[in-house]
Amino acid sequence: MSAVWPHLPILQVIIPLFGALLAGFARRAGPAFAIALVVSWLMPLCAGAMLWQVLASGPISYHLGSWAPPWGIEYRVDVLNAFVLVLVSIIGAVIMPFARRSVAFEIEEGQRAWFYCMYLLCLTGLLGITITGDAFNAFVFLEISSLSTYVLIALGRDRRALLAAFQYLIMGTIGATFYVVGVGLLYLVTGSLNMVDIAARLGPTWADNSRAIIAALAFVTVGVSLKLALFPLHVWLPNAYAYAPSWATAFLSATATKVAIYLLVRFLFSIFGVAIDLRGLPVAAIIVALSLAAMFVASLIAVFQSNVSRMLAYSSVAQIGYITLGIGFVNLAGLTGGLVHIVNHALMKAALFLAVGAIFFRVRTVRLSELAGIGRKMPITMAAFTVACFGLVGTPGTSGFISKWYLALGALEKGWWIVVFLIVGSSLIALVYVGRVLELAWLREPSKAIADASDPPLSMLLPLMLLAAATIYFGFDTEWTAGIASMAAKDLLGGLR
Repeated sequence: MSAVWPHLPILQVIIPLFGALLAGFARRAGPAFAIALVVSWLMPLCAGAMLWQVLASGPISYHLGSWAPPWGIEYRVDVLNAFVLVLVSIIGAVIMPFARRSVAFEIEEGQRAWFYCMYLLCLTGLLGITITGDAFNAFVFLEISSLSTYVLIALGRDRRALLAAFQYLIMGTIGATFYVVGVGLLYLVTGSLNMVDIAARLGPTWADNSRAIIAALAFVTVGVSLKLALFPLHVWLPNAYAYAPSWATAFLSATATKVAIYLLVRFLFSIFGVAIDLRGLPVAAIIVALSLAAMFVASLIAVFQSNVSRMLAYSSVAQIGYITLGIGFVNLAGLTGGLVHIVNHALMKAALFLAVGAIFFRVRTVRLSELAGIGRKMPITMAAFTVACFGLVGTPGTSGFISKWYLALGALEKGWWIVVFLIVGSSLIALVYVGRVLELAWLREPSKAIADASDPPLSMLLPLMLLAAATIYFGFDTEWTAGIASMAAKDLLGGLR
């Protein structure tokens, strides 16, 4: 174990990458699933060990190929990215058992091994983006995760999945192009791709290169915002989440946009914020305005959706608005609220999409009009769905309440009373759209379409129940969510110029 310990950063990326190769070569669903399961269960061990090490001893700097940074690629782990690594790893590990039956039901036999191969590649990309300290290396991992995500979406049961994947391909390519142009400008100005080194060199060049630096900031922010689906750059997300295979939707909704948000935070606070005075630029004001628009516009669109998957997809756009709202506050409480909502929303939305996957597994439809009385036929599934819905609204006693509490504190700290009322108002809209589903599920007589429905097998129920239980648990015990998010927020704000 002592020989492995120093190499945990590279193992976090190499293990899922080789797992993807093995799953691809396996070519049969059973062995490919077993490989994906083992890899998914190993990842939280690596991520958890690194988080423990960072909390005990400070940031980890791992040099690839023994080339010291800034010349070589550095994997750098601090509280923020260790926090995100743990989240992505745990989500993959918890929901993996759900995949075997769900994937077998929704995807043709010859494509199942490729599905697991693409999942592991996607996991590699997401973990790589999070752990690398090199701006161009982050682009490489961004492309690995994006290319595999296009395939995961295209494997959906509905023919419209192909169109959704193509739409995401176009938007994702534009986002990646913007990002790499921004990184190119930073390289021209600083001569470095190492994030820490860029931050150190950027400030002294501000007087001579202010336009190029502002252009780089704009390109990176827009490019990453496309990836994280910040309103109004979210148009790819509703179709992608609605038509991808159920398990892929649960995984992507809980992890992919969260990693993109991490990347935005890293650039804004650890690179640009260290070098230049961001408070003198309108970046935060723009982010706050777009976040508030997302919270209301996307929530209102969700109210009128007749397909539960699409309703939850628009809900995700609104919830991303809460996260970016906290980032835009640029104060401790607000940033803590934004970061802790990354975790809380991941838990809740994974539970909700798994529940939708379980419903489709049993009744082959997720149209709202055909799900009357589903709560009486699938009580455990819908109980977990209900808990996650309450979390989404921000009901006290759930993790969603903790996020909104910190966001409200952040707004009050800035003296923005009106924003507190807007947070409450958007939560009431969320209550309307989830209330439509809950009223129909629990208070109506079962429809003919669900006459033979019942809860899915234990392998599908267990991940759902764990995520629902976590939604309640982290509504009371906030040490591992809000506590670590607050530590990460202090580090980020402490480095600002």
